[in-house]
Amino acid sequence: MSAPASTPAAPTELQSVWLVAEREIGSKLRSKVFVISSAILILAALASVLWGGFAAASAGDGVAVAVTSQTEAATRGVDGLDVTVADSVDDATALVRDGTVEAALVPDDSTSFGYRVLADDSAPTEVVELLSQTPPVELLDPAGATDGLLRYFVALGFGIVFLMAASTFGSTIASSVVEEKQTRIVEILISAIPVRALLAGKVVGNTVLAMAQIVALAAVASVGLSVTGQTEVLTGLGAPLVWFGVFFFFGFVLLAALFAAAGAMVSRQEDIGATTSPLTILIMAPYFLVIFFNDNPVVLSVMSYVPFSAPVAMPLRLYLGQAQWWEPLISLAVLVATCAGAIWVGARIYRNSLLRMGARVKLAEALRG
Repeated sequence: MSAPASTPAAPTELQSVWLVAEREIGSKLRSKVFVISSAILILAALASVLWGGFAAASAGDGVAVAVTSQTEAATRGVDGLDVTVADSVDDATALVRDGTVEAALVPDDSTSFGYRVLADDSAPTEVVELLSQTPPVELLDPAGATDGLLRYFVALGFGIVFLMAASTFGSTIASSVVEEKQTRIVEILISAIPVRALLAGKVVGNTVLAMAQIVALAAVASVGLSVTGQTEVLTGLGAPLVWFGVFFFFGFVLLAALFAAAGAMVSRQEDIGATTSPLTILIMAPYFLVIFFNDNPVVLSVMSYVPFSAPVAMPLRLYLGQAQWWEPLISLAVLVATCAGAIWVGARIYRNSLLRMGARVKLAEALRG
């Protein structure tokens, strides 16, 4: 008499989480829409970096400098300079301050050159190299601020990446939960694995994909900046990019748990907007605030400690040199604590709403269970 067939052991909770994560990752990678949209995003990022670099390299044939009648002779016969003759030293200084010229040569009888170079926030290396001799350099604003246009594009880049990744994957998570409820697949799934493992697997799978996109975009930006010779920009972006990845990870996990909970509260795709719209606003707010207030240190400081905007504001402040070394650590601690709370709330709503069919589950009911 043959022995009865042994029943396969049920997967552990960790195995269940990974099985769901694999399912989420596999379904996205098999989706042509996801693959094509990701490729377009990466190519667009590369094109924008290359275009910006080549445009900066080809902007103007010479370096703009201002001179006075006493110092004009020092620039005669020097190629690579776009010379503007100012009426006085004050006028030349004003041209430097308003950004019309990169530097100004003003009289200075105390030096052997007979003049000195005025610059705004950094020594004009290119100007000094073009001159036959190296004059003394005086900075008008030694503390200096990052170039306004570059600051705007860095803020725009951080904001767009966070907005697109969080909104795309967040809405995908919510739609996936609703689809499983509509098709009753969720009833089969939770009969085999715990509800918390199902939620964790969805969050883990989409987080892996989102972080892969972030790494790819960072690599593309680094290659583009290197190819176009923007080494100074690349050096300045190094640490802020790493911090952006860390902040994005916890910020995305926070939002992913809430999006999954929002999806569990409805039973039809048509109703999903009612529960996800508040989360969409929380994602869009940092993008617009950082764009509008990228030159306002007070607003950026406040935003860098608000969990939903910290992934964008704090890396930007680090790039601008406005944050002390300890500030990102405190901001990250606040974000991690908020992330833990959001996971707890999201898991409770998800568990209490997942099998509720029909009308939308009210938030108070989902929290009470």
